[in-house]
Amino acid sequence: MHEISLDTFDKAILNALQRNAALTNADLAGIVNLSASQCSRRRARLEADGIITGYSAQLAPEALGFGLRAITRVNLSTHSEKNAESFADFLSRHDEVRQAYSVSGDADYVLIILARDLAAFADFIHRNLLPHPQVAQVRSEIVLMRLKDEQGLPIG
Repeated sequence: MHEISLDTFDKAILNALQRNAALTNADLAGIVNLSASQCSRRRARLEADGIITGYSAQLAPEALGFGLRAITRVNLSTHSEKNAESFADFLSRHDEVRQAYSVSGDADYVLIILARDLAAFADFIHRNLLPHPQVAQVRSEIVLMRLKDEQGLPIG
C-alpha cells in the first residue's frame, strides 16, 4: 500500500476520530471547520482509501475483570511455513492473546495476553501455549503498571 497524501483537514478529521470514533459528521464539522457534507465526503474517501479501517469502542480491561496483562515471548522449535501457519491458527483461536507479532531478535513471536488473574494466565500458559507442538520456549513478563497506552497514530 502506498502512502496517501493528506491535507490539514484530513489530518484534523483523523485526529478527531481517533479521540472519539462516535463523532457525527456534524460534530466533526464543528471541530475541523468544514461543513457536515464536506466532512461526510472526506470521511467516506478516507474509508474507501483504506485509511480508516473501522470503528470501535475502547474498553477498560480492569473494569471488565481482566486484571492481568502479560508480554510473552515465544520461540518455536523448528521454523517452516507450515509451523508458522499452525502457530498463527493457534493464536487466532485463543481470545486471551490480544496482540501477536512475529519479531526479529531473540524471540520468534511477542504476544500481549490479557487474563482475569494470575491463575487464569498460568492456566492458559500450561494448558494451551506450552503443550503446542511447535513451541520450544516461553518467557513472560507481567505488566505491573501501564505508563503509556496510545491507541491512535501520530498524524500530526
